[in-house]
Formats: sequence, C-alpha cells, structure tokens
Amino acid sequence: MKLVIISGRSGSGKSTALHLLEDLGYYCIDNMPSGLLPALIDEMQREGVQRDSVAISIDARNVPVNLERFPETIAAIKSTGIDYTIAYLDADDQTILTRFSATRRKHPLSNAEVSLEEAIWKESLLLAPIATRADLKIDTSNLSLHQLRDLIKKQLAEQTDTTLALLFESFGFKRGIPSDADLLFDVRCLPNPYWDPALRKYNGRDQQIVEFLEEQPIVEEMFSDLCNYLEKWLPQFEANNRSYMTVAIGCTGGHHRSVYLSERLAKQFATKITNVQIRHRDLGE
Repeated sequence: MKLVIISGRSGSGKSTALHLLEDLGYYCIDNMPSGLLPALIDEMQREGVQRDSVAISIDARNVPVNLERFPETIAAIKSTGIDYTIAYLDADDQTILTRFSATRRKHPLSNAEVSLEEAIWKESLLLAPIATRADLKIDTSNLSLHQLRDLIKKQLAEQTDTTLALLFESFGFKRGIPSDADLLFDVRCLPNPYWDPALRKYNGRDQQIVEFLEEQPIVEEMFSDLCNYLEKWLPQFEANNRSYMTVAIGCTGGHHRSVYLSERLAKQFATKITNVQIRHRDLGE
C-alpha cells in the first residue's frame, strides 16, 4: 500500500491536491485525526482492504496534542514498512491573505479574538512538526490551479518507483526565493542577455538566448561546476532516504540565465535519473 499524507496551511491548496489524488483512484480521507492514522492502517491491513493508494489530509483542525505527537505517529507508521510520503503545501503570508479575501472563507483558527493574520501565524506553529518532516515541500504562491494539479500529479501520483524525483526550478530573485527549494544556486554573475535590447524579449529556451549564453566561456564553467556538484551529492541525498529534491536556479528576473541552465541541467540528468522535471516559476509554467 502507498500512503500519501497531505498537509499545509489553510489556503495553500491541500484540498486541490487531495481532490486530484481522489480523481486518480486514491482512497482519500480529509481532516484525519493524526493520532488515529496508525490504527487506520492496522485496520485496513487486518481486514484485508485492498487499496493500492491511500491519501490522508492532516491540518490545523486536529487536536493540538495530536500534532505535537506527529513524530511518534510517523515512527509507528514507519515500523509497519508501508511506503509513505509526506507532502507539505504552503504559500507566503500575503498570498494566503489574498486567497482568503478573494474567497471570503473563514480561517479555521480565526475568531472574534484572533485575526486572520494571527491565525495564519498560529497555524505555522501548530503544523511545524509535520512541516519539518515533509519529504516534499511545495510552494504554491505563484502556481495556478492547473499548475498545482500538474505538479502534484507528476511529483506524487506518477512516482511509482523508489528512485529520486528531481525538479529543476528557475526563478528570479526580484520576486523572492522559492520556499520549497532544497538546493539553491545563484547565477546572476553570468552575462545577462537582458541588457541587449534585441534579446530582451526572448527567454532561456529560445535559440537566440541559447546561442548568446553558449558563446560565453563562464557559462560553460558554471554548468560544469553545477553538474559536478549535483553528480557528487545527489546520490548522498538519495542514500539518506530523500525521495524528492528541488534544485532552484536563480537569476535577476527568472527569464534568461536561470531558464537556460535549468533546461540544460534537466536534459543532462534525465539520462541518469528516471523522474526529472522542470518548472519555470517566473515564466508562469
């Protein structure tokens, strides 16, 4: 049986993730009391319930003491030998505030004495025991509904073996650092095509930018150094039971240098790793 535990702050996209997994055939339970999770698994195994894939959503509506004991709960699950993944979804505070304002939903922790801002902060503290043990973290701040569903499908539903799932994510520093990055590399030291007016409108996948960057020896040095680092250390992360890695490559605007290197690195590592994906945050895809 494959178990996926979905968690994250309210407004981060947990319901979208759970609904997608349900559409894909998972047996799904929303707002599962985390303390009952080992008993549920034991019951399903004892009764011979044939469920290949189960997804559980755990959020701040849980009894606080159950969330505090989450490390013990996970230890009990691990002892059963079940294949499980903890996915934690989150977004920056302003994005969550905007989403609640747009939908006019009530935050589960807000009331007459607790403002929405305070509830968001309190939720982070309550869910910290889960967030710190997540195998996969997804920052949904800049993701559309379609993009989130596509990412969940590729990262969770299509992960059928035990090999590392590797995501290369380009981004622009001017819009902030992705909170879901496991490794982050700054490539702003490379020549910037943006300063050539004839190249400004293109991005790092366009041949004009590819040709410009490939003419720069320092770009080749950067690519070689990144490859050497990743080839040396990714196996160590995998040996330490890491199933997911997000490698973020950042330049100033997230349109040229970071996109080019993310594309090239993904192509390079696709020959070595089965599940390699690309996301260009600031190209909107």
